[in-house]
Amino acid sequence: MLGIVLDLNYLQNHYIYVIHSYGETNKIYNRVVRLLENNNSATIDKILLDKIPGGRIHNGGRIKIGPDKKLYITTGDAGNSALAQDPTSIAGKILRIELDGRIPEDNPIINSPVYSLGHRNPQGLAWNSQNVLYESEHGQSAHDKINIIKPGNNYGWPLVQGNEDSTEMIVRKPLIHSGKDTWAPSGITFVNQGPWQGKLLVATLRGQQLLAMELNGKGTVVNNLQGWLKNEYGRLREVVEGKMDRFI
Repeated sequence: MLGIVLDLNYLQNHYIYVIHSYGETNKIYNRVVRLLENNNSATIDKILLDKIPGGRIHNGGRIKIGPDKKLYITTGDAGNSALAQDPTSIAGKILRIELDGRIPEDNPIINSPVYSLGHRNPQGLAWNSQNVLYESEHGQSAHDKINIIKPGNNYGWPLVQGNEDSTEMIVRKPLIHSGKDTWAPSGITFVNQGPWQGKLLVATLRGQQLLAMELNGKGTVVNNLQGWLKNEYGRLREVVEGKMDRFI
């Protein structure tokens, strides 16, 4: 099991969306399924997206419902970096589908779930109050990134990392990267209320801390970066904004 999210109308339809890994004929794949919960037991209601290339590393696996009520899925390169630049592969991508598995008509590639490409191992997704989409991603050797995701944009892996340029294509540079430090960023959330309103919070694995990024008014520039809970709780997998300004 990798990612999980409840339907926006869960109390009425009892739908749960998950992405998980499985083995078939000595190969590893990932798939997105819709579960139906009934009396505290869930069954597979529908397979929404199947045969996403998988591996023992770099599966991505975050799944979120966006402000547009579409399902967004992060997929890693499954240990084969060339897949990230292959527009016909759904590995190393941010994917976008309807809640019933259909391909949105306004996706950047016709009849494709691919929303953005050139990702190594994307781990987190979050939107700010202006519907700007942020994504967290592991670099190869440090150079971990927080990206602003735009439809159809290429984020460079494996041709570039960090803030590098490419002579082969137009690559969108990250909002911020870790340089020679290793964050191993995981889940992220944008804070909409309370004393941390307007900050982007990033849970980290190797970094073993919660990063709080103060952004400009448009959410496009990091003005300040602070670390919290350093080495207090080990690897932090996810951060969510709860009620009464509590963070989990």
